[in-house]
Amino acid sequence: MKIHFIGIGGIGVSALVQYYLATGEQVSGSDLVSSEITEKLKKQGAKIFIGEQKAKNLNKYLGRERFESLKVIYSPAVKEDNPELKEVRKLGIKSLSYPEALGELTKKYFTIAITGTHGKSTTTAMAALVLIKAGFDPMVIVGTKLKEFGNSNFRMGKSKYLIIEACEHEESFLNYWPKIVVITNIEREHLDYYKNLKNILKAFGEFFLHLPKNGVLVVNKDDKNIKNLISNFQFPISNKFSIINFQLSKISKDVKKLKKILKVPGEHNIYNALAALNIARALKIPDKVSYQALSEYKGTWRRFELTHAKLSETKRKTTRKIIIVSDYAHHPTEVKATLKACREKFVKQKIWCVFQPHQYQRTYYLFNDFVKVFKEALDENWIDKLIITDIYDVAGREDKEIKKKVSSKGLVKKIKEGLKNSAVARNVKHISSINQTAVYLRKNLESREILIIMGAGDIYQLSEKIVFHR
Repeated sequence: MKIHFIGIGGIGVSALVQYYLATGEQVSGSDLVSSEITEKLKKQGAKIFIGEQKAKNLNKYLGRERFESLKVIYSPAVKEDNPELKEVRKLGIKSLSYPEALGELTKKYFTIAITGTHGKSTTTAMAALVLIKAGFDPMVIVGTKLKEFGNSNFRMGKSKYLIIEACEHEESFLNYWPKIVVITNIEREHLDYYKNLKNILKAFGEFFLHLPKNGVLVVNKDDKNIKNLISNFQFPISNKFSIINFQLSKISKDVKKLKKILKVPGEHNIYNALAALNIARALKIPDKVSYQALSEYKGTWRRFELTHAKLSETKRKTTRKIIIVSDYAHHPTEVKATLKACREKFVKQKIWCVFQPHQYQRTYYLFNDFVKVFKEALDENWIDKLIITDIYDVAGREDKEIKKKVSSKGLVKKIKEGLKNSAVARNVKHISSINQTAVYLRKNLESREILIIMGAGDIYQLSEKIVFHR
């Protein structure tokens, strides 16, 4: 069978592309712009069309083949008015969204699905490394790149086990049918779709019911929303799966051990490791193996990713060595966890934070939470300087009316107004673009200072713009 992907450059979609390439299928795909991902897929054997997505791409790829021999998989970001997708619908070609296609895969494997508002990627990575160390040889699909997988978000594996990062956005995870489900935490997020916490909890509750009778649910007992959901949820008798709780609030042997051995900082990573540890126990993996794997975990791409760098400013005669922390945090809770972890690791150094808000709708719905978090970070001296860039516009997912109501300038203004110390307020700036931010940082950063580059958009590119060499 030939498989064509619309929106082939997406981080999740690209993992599925690699699966089909590894199984010997003929793969093609299209995307609006080329990227590191599309170039990598091209080298692996995928035929890729870059630029305007047109119906004729399908005809080019199919040639004289019958449409029955083609399956089309499209990214959730692809809208119904996409020319390729419209042609697919018109011709009656079998088509699936990325979550639907991944859902088909979960039925074929012993699937372990890791979901929650925060910590999905890290927990998935940790669990994967534990199972690999234990000889389970799992296939892994994760939403970030791992050095252990050759800087990839996919690992093939040859066993019956599949570990996936199960995103809750637009109820994607309701397409998956796992044997083990892990829920790291539940918070208000993706409110452009869910509208409120009640609807979010309802979706997670429905996901519980995808577990078979002999399934396992691993949950964070410290999370109040998870606790309330489980205590109030009506579980049918036919879905009586076992529940494993983990928590950090009670200092256990596990918590003490993980605090000693983990290389990645922060309380949130202890929670992630506890989740991975309990997955392993559900699979009868000895603790000795799990602890060894977790002690070797060095982190993933843009999850507190540390780089030692030298600044590129020709006017300065001396070399300035700094440390860059690149982090994907884009929700207030994630921001708080990362900033606290950074101060715990770098107790005495001056810390700069550059934050790029991700999506107008998220910024609008969580505006007060962002203000509160950054006020606390500055008041408590987790950071010394804060720069907020313009909001990253997520194509196809923004509301025109909301875009008029929220801005980074407005966010900076509210943070300044709420700060207790006016001198601290002067350390908060709005700088529109990444390029302008790079110019400012090259002039003002000093040796031994820490720079946190934070956000889920293209803010990661900032490090390349300020660094001379590493």
